[in-house]
Amino acid sequence: MAVGIICEYNPFHNGHIYHLEKVKEIAKDEPIILVMSGNFTQRGNISIIEKYDKAKIALDYGIDLVVELPFEFATQSSDFFAKGSIKLLNELKCNKLIFGSESNNVDELINLANIQLNNKKYNSLVKEELDKGINYPTAMSNALKKISKSTITTPNDLLGLSYIKEIIKNKYEIEPITIKRTNDYNSKELTDSISSASSIREALKNNQDISTTLPKKSLNRIIKYDENKYFELLKYKIISDKDLSIYQTVDEGIDNKLKKEIYKSNNIDELINNIKSKRYTYNKISRMLTHIICSFTKEDNKKNTEISYIKILGFSNKGKEYLNKIKKKIDIPIITNINKNNISLLELDIKTDSIYNLLTNKNDNIFKKKPIIKDIVKK
Repeated sequence: MAVGIICEYNPFHNGHIYHLEKVKEIAKDEPIILVMSGNFTQRGNISIIEKYDKAKIALDYGIDLVVELPFEFATQSSDFFAKGSIKLLNELKCNKLIFGSESNNVDELINLANIQLNNKKYNSLVKEELDKGINYPTAMSNALKKISKSTITTPNDLLGLSYIKEIIKNKYEIEPITIKRTNDYNSKELTDSISSASSIREALKNNQDISTTLPKKSLNRIIKYDENKYFELLKYKIISDKDLSIYQTVDEGIDNKLKKEIYKSNNIDELINNIKSKRYTYNKISRMLTHIICSFTKEDNKKNTEISYIKILGFSNKGKEYLNKIKKKIDIPIITNINKNNISLLELDIKTDSIYNLLTNKNDNIFKKKPIIKDIVKK
Protein backbone atom coordinates (compact mmCIF):
# COMPACT_ATOMS: atom_id res chain seq x y z
CA MET A 1 0.00 0.00 0.00
CA ALA A 2 1.00 3.69 -0.05
CA VAL A 3 0.88 6.87 2.02
CA GLY A 4 -0.91 9.91 0.59
CA ILE A 5 -0.40 13.62 1.21
CA ILE A 6 -2.17 16.64 -0.28
CA CYS A 7 -0.29 19.93 -0.79
CA GLU A 8 -0.12 23.09 -2.89
CA TYR A 9 3.56 24.00 -2.40
CA ASN A 10 2.94 27.68 -3.14
CA PRO A 11 5.86 27.86 -2.54
CA PHE A 12 7.60 24.74 -1.17
CA HIS A 13 9.25 25.98 2.06
CA ASN A 14 11.08 24.80 5.19
CA GLY A 15 7.80 23.84 6.89
CA HIS A 16 7.13 21.40 4.05
CA ILE A 17 10.56 19.84 4.59
CA TYR A 18 9.64 19.33 8.28
CA HIS A 19 6.27 17.86 7.25
CA LEU A 20 7.90 15.43 4.80
CA GLU A 21 10.44 14.25 7.39
CA LYS A 22 7.52 13.38 9.70
CA VAL A 23 5.68 11.67 6.82
CA LYS A 24 8.75 9.52 6.06
CA GLU A 25 8.88 8.41 9.71
CA ILE A 26 5.29 7.18 9.45
CA ALA A 27 5.59 5.77 5.90
CA LYS A 28 8.76 3.78 6.59
CA ASP A 29 9.30 1.91 3.28
CA GLU A 30 5.90 2.63 1.74
CA PRO A 31 5.81 4.88 -1.33
CA ILE A 32 4.67 8.47 -0.70
CA ILE A 33 2.09 9.83 -3.15
CA LEU A 34 1.43 13.55 -3.45
CA VAL A 35 -1.79 15.04 -4.81
CA MET A 36 -0.82 18.60 -5.68
CA SER A 37 -2.60 21.70 -6.97
CA GLY A 38 -1.29 22.82 -10.33
CA ASN A 39 -0.78 26.39 -11.49
CA PHE A 40 -3.80 27.86 -9.66
CA THR A 41 -4.56 27.18 -6.01
CA GLN A 42 -7.41 26.78 -3.54
CA ARG A 43 -7.16 30.38 -2.34
CA GLY A 44 -7.51 31.60 -5.92
CA ASN A 45 -3.81 32.45 -6.15
CA ILE A 46 -1.54 32.02 -9.14
CA SER A 47 1.16 29.55 -8.12
CA ILE A 48 4.50 31.31 -7.78
CA ILE A 49 6.26 28.09 -8.81
CA GLU A 50 5.17 26.34 -12.03
CA LYS A 51 3.59 22.92 -11.43
CA TYR A 52 6.31 20.77 -13.05
CA ASP A 53 8.95 22.70 -11.10
CA LYS A 54 6.95 22.04 -7.92
CA ALA A 55 6.84 18.34 -8.84
CA LYS A 56 10.64 18.27 -9.31
CA ILE A 57 11.20 19.87 -5.89
CA ALA A 58 8.80 17.39 -4.27
CA LEU A 59 10.70 14.45 -5.82
CA ASP A 60 14.00 15.95 -4.65
CA TYR A 61 12.70 15.84 -1.08
CA GLY A 62 11.48 12.25 -1.08
CA ILE A 63 8.05 12.10 -2.76
CA ASP A 64 7.70 9.04 -5.01
CA LEU A 65 4.73 9.96 -7.18
CA VAL A 66 3.25 13.41 -7.93
CA VAL A 67 -0.24 13.68 -9.44
CA GLU A 68 -2.08 16.88 -10.27
CA LEU A 69 -5.37 17.88 -8.67
CA PRO A 70 -7.34 19.21 -11.67
CA PHE A 71 -8.16 22.94 -11.80
CA GLU A 72 -11.89 22.41 -11.21
CA PHE A 73 -11.16 20.82 -7.81
CA ALA A 74 -7.99 22.76 -6.92
CA THR A 75 -9.65 26.20 -7.07
CA GLN A 76 -12.83 25.58 -5.10
CA SER A 77 -14.06 25.35 -1.51
CA SER A 78 -12.55 22.85 0.93
CA ASP A 79 -15.28 20.21 0.41
CA PHE A 80 -14.81 20.13 -3.37
CA PHE A 81 -11.01 20.34 -3.01
CA ALA A 82 -11.18 17.35 -0.65
CA LYS A 83 -13.54 15.41 -2.92
CA GLY A 84 -11.04 15.46 -5.80
CA SER A 85 -7.95 14.92 -3.66
CA ILE A 86 -9.27 11.96 -1.67
CA LYS A 87 -10.74 10.32 -4.79
CA LEU A 88 -7.30 10.44 -6.43
CA LEU A 89 -5.61 8.93 -3.36
CA ASN A 90 -8.22 6.18 -3.26
CA GLU A 91 -7.75 5.41 -6.98
CA LEU A 92 -4.00 5.18 -6.30
CA LYS A 93 -4.66 2.64 -3.49
CA CYS A 94 -3.36 4.75 -0.61
CA ASN A 95 -4.26 3.34 2.80
CA LYS A 96 -3.07 6.34 4.83
CA LEU A 97 -3.64 10.10 4.52
CA ILE A 98 -1.22 12.31 6.48
CA PHE A 99 -2.03 16.00 6.85
CA GLY A 100 -1.02 18.98 8.98
CA SER A 101 -3.40 19.96 11.77
CA GLU A 102 -3.49 22.80 14.29
CA SER A 103 -5.34 20.71 16.92
CA ASN A 104 -3.55 17.43 16.10
CA ASN A 105 -6.66 15.63 17.38
CA VAL A 106 -7.76 13.19 14.68
CA ASP A 107 -10.41 11.53 16.90
CA GLU A 108 -12.15 14.87 17.43
CA LEU A 109 -12.04 15.60 13.69
CA ILE A 110 -13.61 12.18 12.98
CA ASN A 111 -16.32 12.90 15.55
CA LEU A 112 -17.11 16.29 13.96
CA ALA A 113 -17.14 14.76 10.46
CA ASN A 114 -19.71 12.19 11.63
CA ILE A 115 -21.87 15.00 13.05
CA GLN A 116 -21.78 16.79 9.69
CA LEU A 117 -22.78 13.63 7.85
CA ASN A 118 -25.27 12.05 10.23
CA ASN A 119 -26.77 14.62 12.63
CA LYS A 120 -30.10 15.87 11.23
CA LYS A 121 -29.93 19.01 13.33
CA TYR A 122 -26.62 20.09 11.79
CA ASN A 123 -27.88 21.24 8.36
CA SER A 124 -30.74 23.30 9.82
CA LEU A 125 -28.31 25.01 12.21
CA VAL A 126 -25.96 25.85 9.33
CA LYS A 127 -28.90 27.34 7.40
CA GLU A 128 -29.86 29.45 10.43
CA GLU A 129 -26.29 30.76 10.63
CA LEU A 130 -26.08 31.50 6.89
CA ASP A 131 -29.35 33.43 7.10
CA LYS A 132 -27.53 35.85 9.42
CA GLY A 133 -25.35 36.83 6.45
CA ILE A 134 -22.11 35.14 7.55
CA ASN A 135 -19.83 32.97 5.41
CA TYR A 136 -20.09 29.18 5.19
CA PRO A 137 -16.95 28.20 7.21
CA THR A 138 -18.11 30.36 10.16
CA ALA A 139 -21.68 29.03 9.88
CA MET A 140 -20.35 25.47 9.87
CA SER A 141 -18.11 26.12 12.88
CA ASN A 142 -20.97 27.73 14.85
CA ALA A 143 -23.31 24.83 14.07
CA LEU A 144 -20.75 22.24 15.19
CA LYS A 145 -20.15 24.16 18.42
CA LYS A 146 -23.87 24.15 19.25
CA ILE A 147 -24.06 20.37 18.81
CA SER A 148 -20.70 19.17 20.12
CA LYS A 149 -19.40 22.08 22.25
CA SER A 150 -16.25 21.82 20.08
CA THR A 151 -15.22 24.60 17.76
CA ILE A 152 -13.12 24.42 14.62
CA THR A 153 -11.89 27.58 12.92
CA THR A 154 -8.30 26.97 11.81
CA PRO A 155 -7.62 26.35 8.10
CA ASN A 156 -5.81 23.01 8.27
CA ASP A 157 -8.35 21.50 10.66
CA LEU A 158 -11.21 22.71 8.45
CA LEU A 159 -9.55 21.12 5.42
CA GLY A 160 -8.77 17.96 7.40
CA LEU A 161 -12.43 17.78 8.40
CA SER A 162 -13.38 17.85 4.70
CA TYR A 163 -10.85 15.07 3.96
CA ILE A 164 -12.23 12.85 6.74
CA LYS A 165 -15.81 13.52 5.67
CA GLU A 166 -14.98 12.29 2.14
CA ILE A 167 -13.32 9.16 3.52
CA ILE A 168 -16.33 8.31 5.72
CA LYS A 169 -18.96 9.20 3.12
CA ASN A 170 -17.37 6.99 0.43
CA LYS A 171 -16.26 4.21 2.81
CA TYR A 172 -12.69 4.55 1.56
CA GLU A 173 -10.18 2.36 3.39
CA ILE A 174 -7.88 5.28 4.16
CA GLU A 175 -6.64 6.02 7.69
CA PRO A 176 -6.35 9.75 8.49
CA ILE A 177 -3.21 10.68 10.46
CA THR A 178 -2.33 14.20 11.65
CA ILE A 179 0.98 16.00 12.10
CA LYS A 180 1.00 18.98 14.47
CA ARG A 181 1.31 22.24 12.55
CA THR A 182 4.21 24.32 13.86
CA ASN A 183 3.33 27.81 12.57
CA ASP A 184 0.41 30.13 11.94
CA TYR A 185 -1.03 29.35 8.50
CA ASN A 186 -2.60 32.82 8.16
CA SER A 187 0.31 34.88 9.43
CA LYS A 188 1.60 37.50 7.01
CA GLU A 189 4.76 38.09 9.07
CA LEU A 190 7.96 36.14 8.46
CA THR A 191 8.99 34.43 11.70
CA ASP A 192 12.01 32.17 11.89
CA SER A 193 13.23 29.57 9.41
CA ILE A 194 9.72 28.04 9.30
CA SER A 195 7.22 30.60 8.03
CA SER A 196 3.82 30.10 6.40
CA ALA A 197 3.38 30.15 2.62
CA SER A 198 1.12 33.21 3.10
CA SER A 199 3.86 35.17 4.87
CA ILE A 200 6.45 34.17 2.25
CA ARG A 201 4.18 35.32 -0.60
CA GLU A 202 3.48 38.60 1.23
CA ALA A 203 7.18 39.18 1.87
CA LEU A 204 7.97 38.47 -1.79
CA LYS A 205 5.33 41.00 -2.80
CA ASN A 206 7.05 43.60 -0.57
CA ASN A 207 10.51 42.76 -1.92
CA GLN A 208 11.68 41.34 1.43
CA ASP A 209 14.41 38.73 1.76
CA ILE A 210 12.83 35.25 1.94
CA SER A 211 16.03 33.22 1.50
CA THR A 212 16.03 31.81 5.06
CA THR A 213 12.46 30.47 4.78
CA LEU A 214 12.78 28.05 1.87
CA PRO A 215 15.41 25.88 0.16
CA LYS A 216 17.41 27.17 -2.81
CA LYS A 217 15.61 24.68 -5.07
CA SER A 218 12.42 26.68 -4.44
CA LEU A 219 14.01 30.12 -4.35
CA ASN A 220 15.55 29.59 -7.80
CA ARG A 221 12.21 28.64 -9.35
CA ILE A 222 9.98 31.40 -8.01
CA ILE A 223 8.10 33.39 -10.64
CA LYS A 224 7.09 36.98 -9.93
CA TYR A 225 4.05 37.22 -12.14
CA ASP A 226 2.86 40.57 -13.44
CA GLU A 227 0.03 41.66 -11.11
CA ASN A 228 -0.76 44.65 -13.32
CA LYS A 229 -1.23 42.40 -16.33
CA TYR A 230 -3.45 40.10 -14.27
CA PHE A 231 -5.59 43.02 -13.13
CA GLU A 232 -5.85 44.57 -16.62
CA LEU A 233 -6.94 41.25 -18.17
CA LEU A 234 -9.44 40.71 -15.38
CA LYS A 235 -10.76 44.26 -15.72
CA TYR A 236 -11.24 43.73 -19.46
CA LYS A 237 -13.20 40.53 -18.83
CA ILE A 238 -15.41 42.03 -16.12
CA ILE A 239 -16.22 45.09 -18.24
CA SER A 240 -16.69 43.28 -21.57
CA ASP A 241 -18.55 40.14 -20.47
CA LYS A 242 -22.27 40.80 -20.46
CA ASP A 243 -23.17 38.17 -17.87
CA LEU A 244 -20.61 37.38 -15.15
CA SER A 245 -23.05 35.05 -13.37
CA ILE A 246 -22.25 32.29 -15.88
CA TYR A 247 -18.89 31.79 -14.14
CA GLN A 248 -18.43 29.30 -11.33
CA THR A 249 -18.72 30.77 -7.77
CA VAL A 250 -20.13 34.08 -9.11
CA ASP A 251 -23.43 34.21 -7.21
CA GLU A 252 -26.42 36.23 -8.29
CA GLY A 253 -26.01 39.83 -7.09
CA ILE A 254 -22.23 39.75 -6.68
CA ASP A 255 -21.91 40.04 -10.49
CA ASN A 256 -23.41 43.56 -10.36
CA LYS A 257 -21.12 44.49 -7.46
CA LEU A 258 -18.09 43.36 -9.51
CA LYS A 259 -19.13 45.49 -12.48
CA LYS A 260 -19.63 48.50 -10.22
CA GLU A 261 -16.43 48.18 -8.15
CA ILE A 262 -14.06 47.39 -11.03
CA TYR A 263 -14.16 51.07 -12.07
CA LYS A 264 -13.22 52.21 -8.55
CA SER A 265 -10.32 49.77 -8.11
CA ASN A 266 -6.71 50.16 -9.20
CA ASN A 267 -5.44 46.66 -8.42
CA ILE A 268 -6.57 43.19 -7.33
CA ASP A 269 -6.31 43.86 -3.58
CA GLU A 270 -8.40 47.01 -3.88
CA LEU A 271 -11.06 45.19 -5.91
CA ILE A 272 -11.29 42.34 -3.39
CA ASN A 273 -11.42 44.72 -0.42
CA ASN A 274 -14.14 46.78 -2.13
CA ILE A 275 -16.29 43.64 -2.51
CA LYS A 276 -15.46 41.87 0.77
CA SER A 277 -18.25 41.33 3.31
CA LYS A 278 -19.24 38.92 6.11
CA ARG A 279 -20.49 36.46 3.49
CA TYR A 280 -17.77 37.01 0.89
CA THR A 281 -14.32 36.42 2.35
CA TYR A 282 -11.05 37.47 0.69
CA ASN A 283 -10.33 33.88 -0.39
CA LYS A 284 -13.83 33.29 -1.75
CA ILE A 285 -13.61 36.43 -3.91
CA SER A 286 -10.10 35.54 -5.03
CA ARG A 287 -11.34 32.11 -6.22
CA MET A 288 -14.22 33.83 -8.00
CA LEU A 289 -11.81 36.14 -9.88
CA THR A 290 -9.68 33.14 -10.89
CA HIS A 291 -12.77 31.47 -12.35
CA ILE A 292 -13.63 34.64 -14.27
CA ILE A 293 -10.14 35.17 -15.74
CA CYS A 294 -9.94 31.48 -16.68
CA SER A 295 -13.50 31.52 -18.13
CA PHE A 296 -14.46 28.57 -15.92
CA THR A 297 -18.25 28.49 -16.13
CA LYS A 298 -20.96 26.84 -14.06
CA GLU A 299 -21.62 24.68 -17.13
CA ASP A 300 -17.95 23.60 -17.16
CA ASN A 301 -18.26 22.74 -13.48
CA LYS A 302 -21.31 20.55 -14.09
CA LYS A 303 -19.29 18.53 -16.59
CA ASN A 304 -16.41 18.09 -14.16
CA THR A 305 -17.94 17.01 -10.86
CA GLU A 306 -16.00 13.72 -10.72
CA ILE A 307 -12.33 12.85 -11.13
CA SER A 308 -12.10 11.37 -14.62
CA TYR A 309 -8.33 10.92 -15.07
CA ILE A 310 -5.01 10.83 -13.21
CA LYS A 311 -2.43 13.31 -14.51
CA ILE A 312 1.13 12.31 -13.60
CA LEU A 313 3.55 15.20 -13.03
CA GLY A 314 6.53 13.17 -11.86
CA PHE A 315 7.82 9.99 -10.23
CA SER A 316 10.89 8.31 -8.75
CA ASN A 317 11.93 4.74 -9.57
CA LYS A 318 9.98 3.61 -6.51
CA GLY A 319 6.94 5.58 -7.67
CA LYS A 320 7.15 4.11 -11.17
CA GLU A 321 7.35 0.57 -9.76
CA TYR A 322 4.35 1.22 -7.55
CA LEU A 323 2.32 2.67 -10.43
CA ASN A 324 3.13 -0.32 -12.65
CA LYS A 325 2.04 -2.62 -9.85
CA ILE A 326 -1.39 -1.05 -9.34
CA LYS A 327 -2.32 0.43 -12.76
CA LYS A 328 -4.46 -2.55 -13.82
CA LYS A 329 -6.66 -1.94 -10.76
CA ILE A 330 -7.25 1.74 -11.65
CA ASP A 331 -10.55 2.44 -13.42
CA ILE A 332 -9.77 5.85 -14.95
CA PRO A 333 -7.12 6.85 -17.53
CA ILE A 334 -3.57 7.56 -16.35
CA ILE A 335 -2.19 10.49 -18.36
CA THR A 336 1.48 11.39 -18.74
CA ASN A 337 1.32 13.73 -21.76
CA ILE A 338 -1.20 15.35 -24.09
CA ASN A 339 -2.11 13.30 -27.17
CA LYS A 340 -5.07 12.79 -29.52
CA ASN A 341 -6.55 10.11 -27.25
CA ASN A 342 -6.81 12.31 -24.16
CA ILE A 343 -6.96 15.89 -25.47
CA SER A 344 -10.73 16.11 -24.91
CA LEU A 345 -10.25 15.17 -21.23
CA LEU A 346 -7.58 17.84 -20.81
CA GLU A 347 -9.38 20.82 -22.40
CA LEU A 348 -9.63 22.75 -19.12
CA ASP A 349 -6.06 21.81 -18.15
CA ILE A 350 -4.74 23.10 -21.49
CA LYS A 351 -6.73 26.33 -21.28
CA THR A 352 -5.77 27.21 -17.69
CA ASP A 353 -2.09 26.33 -18.22
CA SER A 354 -2.08 28.57 -21.31
CA ILE A 355 -3.54 31.44 -19.25
CA TYR A 356 -0.92 30.80 -16.54
CA ASN A 357 1.85 31.04 -19.15
CA LEU A 358 0.35 34.30 -20.40
CA LEU A 359 0.25 35.79 -16.89
CA THR A 360 3.76 34.65 -15.97
CA ASN A 361 5.39 35.34 -19.36
CA LYS A 362 6.46 31.71 -19.66
CA ASN A 363 7.10 30.32 -23.14
CA ASP A 364 6.60 26.65 -22.26
CA ASN A 365 5.04 24.43 -24.90
CA ILE A 366 2.40 22.70 -22.79
CA PHE A 367 1.84 20.08 -25.50
CA LYS A 368 5.41 18.81 -25.06
CA LYS A 369 5.41 18.61 -21.25
CA LYS A 370 6.26 15.20 -19.81
CA PRO A 371 6.53 13.87 -16.23
CA ILE A 372 9.67 14.65 -14.25
CA ILE A 373 11.63 11.42 -13.70
CA LYS A 374 13.81 11.28 -10.59
CA ASP A 375 16.25 8.37 -10.50
CA ILE A 376 18.32 9.36 -7.49
CA VAL A 377 16.80 11.54 -4.79
CA LYS A 378 19.23 14.16 -3.43
CA LYS A 379 18.71 17.02 -1.01
